[in-house]
Amino acid sequence: MSKVKTNAMRILDSNKIEYKILSYETKKGEHIDGVEVAHQIGRDVSEVYKTLVAQGSSKSIYVYVIPVNENLDLKKAAKVANEKNVAMINVNDINKFTGYIRGGCSPIGMKKIYKTFVNESAIDLSTLIVSAGKIGYQVELAPTDLQELINCEFKDIVLSLIHISEPTRP
Repeated sequence: MSKVKTNAMRILDSNKIEYKILSYETKKGEHIDGVEVAHQIGRDVSEVYKTLVAQGSSKSIYVYVIPVNENLDLKKAAKVANEKNVAMINVNDINKFTGYIRGGCSPIGMKKIYKTFVNESAIDLSTLIVSAGKIGYQVELAPTDLQELINCEFKDIVLSLIHISEPTRP
C-alpha cells in the first residue's frame, strides 16, 4: 500500500503524539465490520475501537468510542451526555457531521469538536486502535494520548449482558 497520511495522522503528528499505522485490505465498495478489521490486522477485538455518532434530544451531537465487538447502551450514552435520550445518527449523515465516511470515521479530526466518550475498558489498555479516518487504515495510540488530544471522558457506555438464572425448583 502507498504511504497514506490522513487528517487524523497529521493531527497526531502536529501534536507530537506517538502512534502506529495499521492497514488492512478492502475491496472498493466493500464494507467490513470492526471485528473483521481486528482479525485482518491481527489484533484482539478488545483493543480495536469503533467510533459511533449520536444525537441527543437537545440536538447536540456526541461521539462514542467503544470496542468493535460491543454495542452502545443508548441509556448509558444519554446519561453520560446529560441528555434525556440519544439516538444514532443516520448513516447517510455521518459525513455531514464528521467529515468522515462510514467505516472510516475517526474520533480524531472531525469537522467540529464534539463531546466524546470512550468506553472505560480503554483505560486498562496500554494502547487502543481507532480508525485513522480512511477505510483500510487504523492508528494505535495510548488511551491517555487520545484523551489529551480530543478531551474525551472514559465512561461505562456499552451494553452489559445480565444473565438471570432460573429459580431452583424444590
